[in-house]
Amino acid sequence: MSATRTQIYLTDEQRERIDRAATAEGITMAEVIRRAVDQFVDDRGGAAALQATFGAVPDATPPSRDEWPRG
Repeated sequence: MSATRTQIYLTDEQRERIDRAATAEGITMAEVIRRAVDQFVDDRGGAAALQATFGAVPDATPPSRDEWPRG
């Protein structure tokens, strides 16, 4: 994995929380932050996709539960 060194400022509380998470998982602080960034970016992409399709078929009506196939 290629990586780029990046500096950020954290509050004391953020640093403590990251340190606790890293210790609990047995990983480095950097890995905790990379995972958090990945999750944030992935979640934003999902939210954007949902937002882009919200109301795409405004007159759609869901079928009644009586119409659901029974297995």
